[in-house]
Amino acid sequence: MRLALPFAAAGVAAAVAAAVMTSSANAATALPKPGTQPVVGQPSQATLEKRIAGASGTDSTDRTSSPSAVSPKIIGGNTTTISSAPWMAQLWYYDDKGTTSTSDDIGFFCGGSVVSPTKILTAAHCVRDENGKAYNWKADGAVVTGTAQLPTTDTSGTTDLHGGQATGVLRQWNNPSYDPATVNNDIAVLTLAVPVKATPIRMVTSGDTASYTAGNDATVYGWGRTSSTSQDISDTLKTATLPIQSDTTCSGYWGSDFIKGHMVCAGAPATGSDTGTTSACNGDSGGPLVVNGRIAGIVSWGVQDCVSKGAYSVFSKVSAYVGAACPQLDDGNLSYTDGKADLFVRNSSTKTGYEKDSKGSSFATRISWGNWGGVNLVLQTDLNRDGYQDLVYRVSSTGDVYWEHFVLNSARTDGSWTDTKIFSGWKTRTRIIVPGDVTGDYLPDVLSVDSGGTLWIYPGKGNGTFGSRVSVGTGWNQYNTVRGHGDFTGDGKADLIARKSSTGDLYLYKGTGKSGSGAFSSRIKVRSAWTGYNAFDAVGDVSGDGKADFLARTKGGTLYLYKGTGKATSEIFATRVSAGTGFEQYDLWG
Repeated sequence: MRLALPFAAAGVAAAVAAAVMTSSANAATALPKPGTQPVVGQPSQATLEKRIAGASGTDSTDRTSSPSAVSPKIIGGNTTTISSAPWMAQLWYYDDKGTTSTSDDIGFFCGGSVVSPTKILTAAHCVRDENGKAYNWKADGAVVTGTAQLPTTDTSGTTDLHGGQATGVLRQWNNPSYDPATVNNDIAVLTLAVPVKATPIRMVTSGDTASYTAGNDATVYGWGRTSSTSQDISDTLKTATLPIQSDTTCSGYWGSDFIKGHMVCAGAPATGSDTGTTSACNGDSGGPLVVNGRIAGIVSWGVQDCVSKGAYSVFSKVSAYVGAACPQLDDGNLSYTDGKADLFVRNSSTKTGYEKDSKGSSFATRISWGNWGGVNLVLQTDLNRDGYQDLVYRVSSTGDVYWEHFVLNSARTDGSWTDTKIFSGWKTRTRIIVPGDVTGDYLPDVLSVDSGGTLWIYPGKGNGTFGSRVSVGTGWNQYNTVRGHGDFTGDGKADLIARKSSTGDLYLYKGTGKSGSGAFSSRIKVRSAWTGYNAFDAVGDVSGDGKADFLARTKGGTLYLYKGTGKATSEIFATRVSAGTGFEQYDLWG
């Protein structure tokens, strides 16, 4: 019997219970701050604690102990500390349906991994129910990071997070191909309302096959059930080492239920009892299977009670989904609400900057950001991956480049914008690009082309500072535009699009996730003679389908959206769609 592995707390709906389931500086030109209030959707601490208490199966007024009192171990595993897995996250969900009865309540617990300060990687079945209906994590969820202990509440109703940080969820994404019937494509990302302090972990790369070699040691982490004969989950984080199994072995036990390429199984075959079995179990859902310090799998499904003789734990194979998940980590969203990449533009005559929020295939009515005179470049990015879109701009008179970013207050309820100089004297740089993470370390980078045509990578450190620059190569001044934001080819690596001045031909430079001269593969011509356009932009996934898109303006002022297809060929973009007219008035594009 194949079942997903979240944990439904006592007293929740029976249907859910049945599932085993550099220093700051002022810019020379005083610029206005972005007009959108970025602190949205973060519930009060009391609300978050109430959700946690409800999900654990008790009312916050009478809960007196942790959800379990059994020895803390995955079946056959051992206790570990948060310092050994600082990226671990507890996902608590509780919906009381607004009724006085508890019979219709839905509450459950899943694990997850912090993959950037506002992003939690987990399983899709922790985000959608067995019928495919989405749980409302923004209204009913809470995420706890930074602790190995599950929360406890005393008789007065005070919840102790044991040093952890409780955070609300702003929005959720699951793989659009997720099938609850087969638990296929079982991967999701929760976007938190505010960034957390936990240290992120990276996923394996899309081309990684070595991590899945049979016999490799993998490590699973979670707070799930510790015995096949008890419904209690562990109050302390536990871990176990499981050998990766071959696809042949997995299919030999699971038959057609095991989908090669999308799933991986691990562990020795279960013995039929707790004795001699090491396995993930209920409550471990969404947690990571780690190989060589990267997430190779996500706890997905197994057998009821987790120890049936010969069974293996099954995980989503992360390498198959990196291309879909990575756009959720760096989403280009100025409005902070929907995950679609929005657009900054500046009027050439008034110098007024505007935010234009994406509607999928067009843009909403513009929002004024005030006067942005005195600069000759504005780019949208998120250099510290805190979930709030930053701006990188260059002052015309000095060539100095600044990073305008949002800094939360200590209560994480509000904050202020600050400007930090990140580069000096870049007047002669012919191109500056902020495509995201080029080098594969999950930290966004800055690229620039100097007057001699050399392309340089400035490796980001995630805090507005950079490592020593590294040369990619020469000859980049043959292009009159170089743009990029995210992944155009579906492999989870940042790419560039460049147009040649002499011919108008458009080229793809496919990212490799490396630095230096090997940062991009040999260019691929994806369009010929694009001479009818005079402005371009790449801000990420405008349409919201998980693929990076491209924008091109005609000389008459019509802006066309070229939706990405994820293909590294001449079919890289779908047929163009008009995103509106009147765009000839803008001279700067974020």
